[in-house]
Amino acid sequence: MSSVRLLVGTRKGAFVLTSDSRREHWEVEGPHFGGWEVYHVAGSKANPERIWASQTSSWFGQVLQRSDDGGKTWAAVGNEFSYEGDPGTHLWYDGTPRPWEFKRVWHLEPSLDDPDLVWAGAEDAALFRSEDGGKSWQELPGLRLHPSGPRWQPGAGGLCLHTILVHPGDPARMVVAISAAGVLSTRDGGSTWAPANRGLRSQFIPEPEAEVGHCVHKVVAHPSRPDVLYMQKHWDVMRSDDWGASWHEVSGDLPSDFGFAIGVHAHEPETIYVVPIKSDSEHYPPEGKLRVYRSRTGGGEWEALTEGLPQAHCYVDVLRDAMAVDSLEPCGVYFGTTGGQVYASADAGDTWAPAVSNLPAVLSVEAQTLP
Repeated sequence: MSSVRLLVGTRKGAFVLTSDSRREHWEVEGPHFGGWEVYHVAGSKANPERIWASQTSSWFGQVLQRSDDGGKTWAAVGNEFSYEGDPGTHLWYDGTPRPWEFKRVWHLEPSLDDPDLVWAGAEDAALFRSEDGGKSWQELPGLRLHPSGPRWQPGAGGLCLHTILVHPGDPARMVVAISAAGVLSTRDGGSTWAPANRGLRSQFIPEPEAEVGHCVHKVVAHPSRPDVLYMQKHWDVMRSDDWGASWHEVSGDLPSDFGFAIGVHAHEPETIYVVPIKSDSEHYPPEGKLRVYRSRTGGGEWEALTEGLPQAHCYVDVLRDAMAVDSLEPCGVYFGTTGGQVYASADAGDTWAPAVSNLPAVLSVEAQTLP
């Protein structure tokens, strides 16, 4: 009988939650690396016992951890991340030049079929790759040194590379998303990159339809139809049917088209989930009602999913990496909040219940379906 493991990164450590296929009761282990910010915890797709964690603090810096026994024990692996070539500069919030600086790893993306291959998205806006299980890391400098790179400016959370999508049919094709540069794509394994932002419009930048400069919060794809991408932007929910070559808005009848997290159903590539947030200055659900919205039409038409979620006086946020979906039938949907709750639905979003409460603020949630 299959089981599910949830990997949760928080402001004060990492937690591992496990349940059987009913997903009604959860065992909680942690905190691992208590007191440290853990921006992302990611499970290997090629080896379910291998888990990666990005552990960081303002005092000790970045530490990358790896577990090879499902999160029971951990060991620090290679933590030498350095930019290749002349770092040069990018723009700061006020438009002045700022040297490129490595601060932390925001996102880890393990390979689909090689347990030793993993990518890391960093702040400032760099993409790294390891082919030896994390012992050593090499930058793919073609991204950061793209001609538009000197014009990139940080979003409110920093100039972070937070999304890495590797095409399952052709690993040389990748899409990354950077706040606040936008989406870029490669077809040659990362040697060369091109902006993939046509159709995006951002009112708060000098050129609303610029080639780069859009604050993209998260991009997801369904593995059976990877050329279809869904995006939660600073404002607007967007869709691309051509691997990011063009985008169109699918916000439809959402109460707010601002948010961070977005997810896609495990078996229905036209079914997507978002958690609307009131605005970019008020980071909590509209009317204080925590609601996941589901579209079964790839966007445009949305239904509120509320059963089991607080519908009054709820002022939490749901961050960009804090939503996940498992691959059981029906699929489970999960999200974590800055109030320390991880909510779980074992019926594709129809009903919800807390898997755990009172954790530190949740930064990321990943779901592993185990045999």
